[in-house]
Amino acid sequence: MAIKIQEVGPRDGLQNERTLLSTEQKLELIHRLVEAGLRFIEAASFVRPEAVPQMADADAVFRGLHRRDGIVYAGLALNRRGVERALQADVDEIHLSLGVTESFNRTNQGTSPEDNFQAFLAALADIRGRGDRRRPVTITFSVAFGCPFEGAVDEGRVVEWVRRAAEAGFDEIILADTIGVADPRQVGRLVRRSREATEGRVPIGVHLHNTRNTGLANAYAALENGATTFDASVGGLGGCPFAPNATGNIATEDLVYMFERMGVATGVDLDALIDVARWAEKIVGHPLEGMVMKAGPFRPLGARRT
Repeated sequence: MAIKIQEVGPRDGLQNERTLLSTEQKLELIHRLVEAGLRFIEAASFVRPEAVPQMADADAVFRGLHRRDGIVYAGLALNRRGVERALQADVDEIHLSLGVTESFNRTNQGTSPEDNFQAFLAALADIRGRGDRRRPVTITFSVAFGCPFEGAVDEGRVVEWVRRAAEAGFDEIILADTIGVADPRQVGRLVRRSREATEGRVPIGVHLHNTRNTGLANAYAALENGATTFDASVGGLGGCPFAPNATGNIATEDLVYMFERMGVATGVDLDALIDVARWAEKIVGHPLEGMVMKAGPFRPLGARRT
Protein backbone atom coordinates (compact mmCIF):
# COMPACT_ATOMS: atom_id res chain seq x y z
CA MET A 1 0.00 0.00 0.00
CA ALA A 2 1.31 3.44 -0.93
CA ILE A 3 1.19 5.80 2.04
CA LYS A 4 1.79 9.52 2.43
CA ILE A 5 3.44 11.09 5.44
CA GLN A 6 2.43 14.70 5.81
CA GLU A 7 4.73 16.83 7.94
CA VAL A 8 2.74 19.28 10.05
CA GLY A 9 5.49 20.48 12.38
CA PRO A 10 5.86 23.91 10.74
CA ARG A 11 2.14 24.51 11.30
CA ASP A 12 0.52 22.38 14.00
CA GLY A 13 3.79 21.96 15.83
CA LEU A 14 4.97 25.55 15.92
CA GLN A 15 1.58 27.15 16.53
CA ASN A 16 1.52 25.61 19.99
CA GLU A 17 5.11 26.47 20.88
CA ARG A 18 5.75 29.33 23.29
CA THR A 19 8.91 30.26 21.41
CA LEU A 20 8.12 32.46 18.42
CA LEU A 21 10.43 31.48 15.61
CA SER A 22 11.48 33.99 12.99
CA THR A 23 10.37 33.57 9.40
CA GLU A 24 13.93 32.63 8.52
CA GLN A 25 13.99 29.87 11.15
CA LYS A 26 10.69 28.48 9.90
CA LEU A 27 11.96 28.44 6.34
CA GLU A 28 15.14 26.67 7.43
CA LEU A 29 13.05 24.05 9.25
CA ILE A 30 10.98 23.47 6.13
CA HIS A 31 14.09 23.30 3.94
CA ARG A 32 15.70 20.74 6.25
CA LEU A 33 12.54 18.62 6.20
CA VAL A 34 12.49 18.65 2.40
CA GLU A 35 16.16 17.63 2.30
CA ALA A 36 15.30 14.70 4.59
CA GLY A 37 12.80 13.45 2.03
CA LEU A 38 9.46 14.86 3.22
CA ARG A 39 7.35 15.67 0.18
CA PHE A 40 4.12 16.89 1.76
CA ILE A 41 4.50 19.75 4.22
CA GLU A 42 1.83 21.83 5.93
CA ALA A 43 3.84 25.04 6.03
CA ALA A 44 1.53 27.50 7.84
CA SER A 45 -2.03 28.35 8.80
CA PHE A 46 -3.87 31.44 7.62
CA VAL A 47 -5.55 32.53 10.82
CA ARG A 48 -5.90 35.80 12.75
CA PRO A 49 -2.46 36.88 14.01
CA GLU A 50 -3.90 38.05 17.32
CA ALA A 51 -5.39 34.60 17.87
CA VAL A 52 -2.32 32.60 16.81
CA PRO A 53 0.74 34.89 16.83
CA GLN A 54 2.99 31.94 15.93
CA MET A 55 1.40 31.98 12.45
CA ALA A 56 1.38 35.74 11.95
CA ASP A 57 3.96 35.50 9.16
CA ALA A 58 2.20 32.80 7.12
CA ASP A 59 2.20 34.94 3.97
CA ALA A 60 5.92 35.69 4.35
CA VAL A 61 6.69 31.99 4.87
CA PHE A 62 5.04 31.08 1.57
CA ARG A 63 6.83 33.91 -0.22
CA GLY A 64 10.15 32.56 1.03
CA LEU A 65 9.67 28.92 0.08
CA HIS A 66 11.91 27.33 -2.53
CA ARG A 67 9.36 25.70 -4.82
CA ARG A 68 10.38 22.36 -6.31
CA ASP A 69 8.65 19.84 -8.52
CA GLY A 70 7.24 17.05 -6.42
CA ILE A 71 7.11 19.06 -3.19
CA VAL A 72 3.64 20.02 -1.95
CA TYR A 73 3.32 22.98 0.41
CA ALA A 74 -0.10 23.16 2.05
CA GLY A 75 -1.77 25.93 4.01
CA LEU A 76 -4.50 25.51 6.62
CA ALA A 77 -7.60 27.72 6.71
CA LEU A 78 -10.51 27.82 9.14
CA ASN A 79 -12.85 30.14 7.21
CA ARG A 80 -13.42 31.91 3.88
CA ARG A 81 -11.01 34.72 4.74
CA GLY A 82 -8.30 32.19 5.45
CA VAL A 83 -8.98 30.48 2.14
CA GLU A 84 -8.59 33.79 0.28
CA ARG A 85 -5.27 34.43 1.99
CA ALA A 86 -4.11 30.92 1.15
CA LEU A 87 -5.00 31.40 -2.51
CA GLN A 88 -3.19 34.73 -2.60
CA ALA A 89 -0.13 33.01 -1.13
CA ASP A 90 -0.28 30.44 -3.95
CA VAL A 91 -0.40 27.36 -1.74
CA ASP A 92 -0.15 24.01 -3.49
CA GLU A 93 -2.91 22.49 -1.37
CA ILE A 94 -5.59 23.94 0.85
CA HIS A 95 -6.44 22.23 4.12
CA LEU A 96 -9.70 23.02 5.88
CA SER A 97 -10.56 22.03 9.43
CA LEU A 98 -13.98 21.51 10.99
CA GLY A 99 -14.81 20.37 14.52
CA VAL A 100 -17.43 17.65 14.54
CA THR A 101 -18.94 18.83 17.85
CA GLU A 102 -20.88 22.03 18.38
CA SER A 103 -18.87 23.09 21.44
CA PHE A 104 -15.45 22.58 19.92
CA ASN A 105 -16.22 24.23 16.60
CA ARG A 106 -17.82 27.27 18.24
CA THR A 107 -14.87 27.64 20.62
CA ASN A 108 -12.23 27.09 17.95
CA GLN A 109 -13.88 28.71 14.92
CA GLY A 110 -16.71 30.84 16.23
CA THR A 111 -19.56 29.16 14.40
CA SER A 112 -21.57 25.96 14.25
CA PRO A 113 -20.20 22.93 12.40
CA GLU A 114 -23.04 23.11 9.86
CA ASP A 115 -22.53 26.81 9.10
CA ASN A 116 -18.80 26.20 8.87
CA PHE A 117 -19.34 23.32 6.44
CA GLN A 118 -21.62 25.42 4.24
CA ALA A 119 -18.94 28.12 4.11
CA PHE A 120 -16.39 25.47 3.14
CA LEU A 121 -18.66 24.23 0.34
CA ALA A 122 -18.80 27.77 -1.04
CA ALA A 123 -15.03 28.06 -0.69
CA LEU A 124 -14.57 24.73 -2.47
CA ALA A 125 -16.64 26.01 -5.39
CA ASP A 126 -14.53 29.17 -5.50
CA ILE A 127 -11.29 27.18 -5.48
CA ARG A 128 -12.52 24.85 -8.21
CA GLY A 129 -13.64 27.85 -10.26
CA ARG A 130 -10.22 29.47 -10.38
CA GLY A 131 -8.54 28.96 -13.70
CA ASP A 132 -4.89 29.26 -12.69
CA ARG A 133 -4.36 25.66 -11.55
CA ARG A 134 -6.13 22.86 -9.72
CA ARG A 135 -5.41 22.80 -6.03
CA PRO A 136 -6.37 19.71 -4.03
CA VAL A 137 -8.55 20.49 -1.02
CA THR A 138 -8.41 18.37 2.13
CA ILE A 139 -10.92 18.57 4.96
CA THR A 140 -9.92 17.52 8.46
CA PHE A 141 -12.59 16.57 10.98
CA SER A 142 -11.14 17.54 14.34
CA VAL A 143 -12.10 15.93 17.67
CA ALA A 144 -13.36 12.96 15.67
CA PHE A 145 -12.42 10.57 18.48
CA GLY A 146 -13.26 12.66 21.54
CA CYS A 147 -14.06 16.27 22.45
CA PRO A 148 -12.64 18.16 25.45
CA PHE A 149 -16.06 19.73 26.07
CA GLU A 150 -18.57 17.04 25.12
CA GLY A 151 -16.59 13.89 25.81
CA ALA A 152 -17.19 10.82 23.65
CA VAL A 153 -18.19 11.52 20.05
CA ASP A 154 -20.75 9.34 18.31
CA GLU A 155 -19.04 7.53 15.44
CA GLY A 156 -22.15 7.73 13.32
CA ARG A 157 -21.98 11.53 13.46
CA VAL A 158 -18.39 11.46 12.21
CA VAL A 159 -19.17 8.97 9.44
CA GLU A 160 -22.03 11.18 8.26
CA TRP A 161 -19.67 14.16 8.02
CA VAL A 162 -17.24 11.98 6.06
CA ARG A 163 -20.00 10.88 3.67
CA ARG A 164 -21.09 14.48 3.06
CA ALA A 165 -17.51 15.62 2.46
CA ALA A 166 -16.95 12.84 -0.06
CA GLU A 167 -20.14 13.70 -1.92
CA ALA A 168 -19.13 17.38 -1.97
CA GLY A 169 -15.93 16.54 -3.82
CA PHE A 170 -13.14 17.05 -1.28
CA ASP A 171 -9.94 15.39 -2.42
CA GLU A 172 -8.95 13.89 0.92
CA ILE A 173 -10.53 13.42 4.35
CA ILE A 174 -8.54 13.38 7.58
CA LEU A 175 -9.82 12.09 10.92
CA ALA A 176 -8.16 13.97 13.78
CA ASP A 177 -7.56 12.79 17.32
CA THR A 178 -7.07 16.42 18.30
CA ILE A 179 -6.61 15.87 22.02
CA GLY A 180 -5.06 12.41 21.96
CA VAL A 181 -7.80 10.26 23.51
CA ALA A 182 -8.31 7.57 20.86
CA ASP A 183 -7.49 3.88 21.18
CA PRO A 184 -6.41 1.53 18.36
CA ARG A 185 -9.71 -0.34 18.05
CA GLN A 186 -11.62 2.92 17.84
CA VAL A 187 -9.24 4.31 15.22
CA GLY A 188 -9.32 1.17 13.11
CA ARG A 189 -13.11 0.99 13.26
CA LEU A 190 -13.66 4.64 12.33
CA VAL A 191 -11.15 4.50 9.46
CA ARG A 192 -12.86 1.36 8.15
CA ARG A 193 -16.35 2.85 8.46
CA SER A 194 -15.18 6.04 6.74
CA ARG A 195 -13.75 4.09 3.83
CA GLU A 196 -17.00 2.18 3.52
CA ALA A 197 -19.01 5.42 3.60
CA THR A 198 -16.95 6.87 0.75
CA GLU A 199 -16.87 3.55 -1.16
CA GLY A 200 -13.12 3.99 -1.50
CA ARG A 201 -13.47 7.07 -3.71
CA VAL A 202 -11.68 9.47 -1.35
CA PRO A 203 -8.42 8.78 0.51
CA ILE A 204 -8.84 8.63 4.28
CA GLY A 205 -6.05 9.80 6.57
CA VAL A 206 -5.41 10.38 10.26
CA HIS A 207 -4.04 13.22 12.37
CA LEU A 208 -2.97 11.68 15.67
CA HIS A 209 -1.72 13.24 18.89
CA ASN A 210 0.35 11.28 21.37
CA THR A 211 -1.08 12.86 24.51
CA ARG A 212 -1.68 9.51 26.23
CA ASN A 213 1.06 7.55 24.48
CA THR A 214 -1.25 5.73 22.06
CA GLY A 215 -0.27 7.65 18.91
CA LEU A 216 1.86 5.00 17.17
CA ALA A 217 -0.52 2.18 18.10
CA ASN A 218 -3.32 4.24 16.60
CA ALA A 219 -1.26 4.87 13.45
CA TYR A 220 -0.73 1.13 13.08
CA ALA A 221 -4.45 0.47 13.47
CA ALA A 222 -5.22 3.15 10.89
CA LEU A 223 -2.73 1.63 8.44
CA GLU A 224 -4.18 -1.87 8.89
CA ASN A 225 -7.64 -0.53 8.10
CA GLY A 226 -6.73 1.34 4.94
CA ALA A 227 -5.67 4.85 5.93
CA THR A 228 -3.20 6.25 3.42
CA THR A 229 -2.25 9.69 4.82
CA PHE A 230 -0.55 10.17 8.17
CA ASP A 231 0.05 13.59 9.70
CA ALA A 232 3.11 13.79 11.92
CA SER A 233 5.30 16.46 13.47
CA VAL A 234 9.10 16.37 13.57
CA GLY A 235 10.28 15.64 17.09
CA GLY A 236 6.68 15.55 18.26
CA LEU A 237 6.52 19.35 18.20
CA GLY A 238 3.41 21.05 19.49
CA GLY A 239 0.33 20.14 21.50
CA CYS A 240 -3.28 21.20 21.85
CA PRO A 241 -4.43 24.33 23.70
CA PHE A 242 -7.61 22.55 24.83
CA ALA A 243 -5.84 19.59 26.46
CA PRO A 244 -3.70 20.48 29.50
CA ASN A 245 -0.20 18.99 29.34
CA ALA A 246 -0.91 17.54 25.89
CA THR A 247 2.05 16.56 23.80
CA GLY A 248 2.10 17.14 20.08
CA ASN A 249 1.45 14.97 17.08
CA ILE A 250 3.20 11.65 16.79
CA ALA A 251 6.84 12.33 15.99
CA THR A 252 7.56 12.00 12.29
CA GLU A 253 10.81 10.13 12.84
CA ASP A 254 9.06 7.64 15.18
CA LEU A 255 6.40 7.00 12.53
CA VAL A 256 9.01 6.63 9.77
CA TYR A 257 11.02 4.18 11.90
CA MET A 258 7.95 2.03 12.60
CA PHE A 259 6.77 1.99 9.00
CA GLU A 260 10.19 1.25 7.52
CA ARG A 261 10.79 -1.59 10.01
CA MET A 262 7.42 -3.00 8.90
CA GLY A 263 8.46 -2.83 5.26
CA VAL A 264 6.23 0.15 4.45
CA ALA A 265 8.23 2.54 2.28
CA THR A 266 8.16 6.21 3.27
CA GLY A 267 10.82 7.75 1.01
CA VAL A 268 12.28 9.54 4.04
CA ASP A 269 15.94 9.51 5.11
CA LEU A 270 15.60 8.58 8.78
CA ASP A 271 19.10 9.68 9.77
CA ALA A 272 18.58 13.08 8.17
CA LEU A 273 15.17 13.43 9.81
CA ILE A 274 16.64 12.65 13.24
CA ASP A 275 19.15 15.43 12.65
CA VAL A 276 16.27 17.81 11.85
CA ALA A 277 14.46 16.82 15.06
CA ARG A 278 17.57 17.45 17.15
CA TRP A 279 18.08 20.81 15.45
CA ALA A 280 14.45 21.75 16.06
CA GLU A 281 14.84 20.88 19.73
CA LYS A 282 17.65 23.40 20.02
CA ILE A 283 15.67 26.09 18.20
CA VAL A 284 12.55 25.83 20.37
CA GLY A 285 14.66 25.65 23.49
CA HIS A 286 13.21 22.63 25.30
CA PRO A 287 13.26 18.82 25.02
CA LEU A 288 10.96 17.32 22.43
CA GLU A 289 8.86 14.19 22.89
CA GLY A 290 10.18 12.06 20.02
CA MET A 291 11.82 8.79 21.00
CA VAL A 292 13.79 7.81 17.91
CA MET A 293 15.58 11.18 17.94
CA LYS A 294 16.95 10.14 21.33
CA ALA A 295 17.71 6.47 20.67
CA GLY A 296 18.62 6.69 17.00
CA PRO A 297 17.83 4.04 14.37
CA PHE A 298 18.46 0.36 15.05
CA ARG A 299 21.93 -0.72 13.97
CA PRO A 300 24.45 -3.26 15.29
CA LEU A 301 27.21 -1.56 17.29
CA GLY A 302 29.75 -2.20 14.52
CA ALA A 303 27.57 -0.43 11.97
CA ARG A 304 27.00 2.87 13.75
CA ARG A 305 27.02 5.94 11.54
CA THR A 306 30.22 8.00 11.83
